[in-house]
Amino acid sequence: MMNLINRFCLAILFILLSCSLSTCASKLNPDKPCKRLVLYYHDILFNGTDLSNATSAKITNDTALGFHFGMMVVFDDPLTKDNRLLSPPVGRAQGFYFYDRKTTYNAWFAYTLIFNSSDYKGTLNIMGADPLPEKTRDLSVVGGTGDFFMARGIATFKTDDFQGDYYFRLKMDIKLYECYK
Repeated sequence: MMNLINRFCLAILFILLSCSLSTCASKLNPDKPCKRLVLYYHDILFNGTDLSNATSAKITNDTALGFHFGMMVVFDDPLTKDNRLLSPPVGRAQGFYFYDRKTTYNAWFAYTLIFNSSDYKGTLNIMGADPLPEKTRDLSVVGGTGDFFMARGIATFKTDDFQGDYYFRLKMDIKLYECYK
């Protein structure tokens, strides 16, 4: 009798697990995000003379190991809907990145996109590795607030412009797959 009850409980557990997995699988369709944003992120590294224009600063210098290894940068960068730096900002990107490979350029980002406009209110949190030599790179959207409450998804980076060590622009294609608002 006990063996029959155990089998029955195991069958019920299997059915519930199958149902919950199929529900999650249908909800997270990579071809159909629930929300999509394309934004441009502008970073102007302080070079010692551009105090009024700089949006980021090194807080540690790079080492003699090459590829800026060990350098850390803190930023408060504007976000625009197009690739022009002087376009009206739709938000700010605030956080840090550091170079973490000795053999090639690779950065690790952790930052928050802060929105306070007529289009969106709230934040999106993004983090992950940014292997700079790659044409496109995917970072994880790990949460959010306001219009992006508990969002999950992918932010695809593409370097849109690069001017030496002092300015770069990223095109961010953000696709959210879990949206609660």
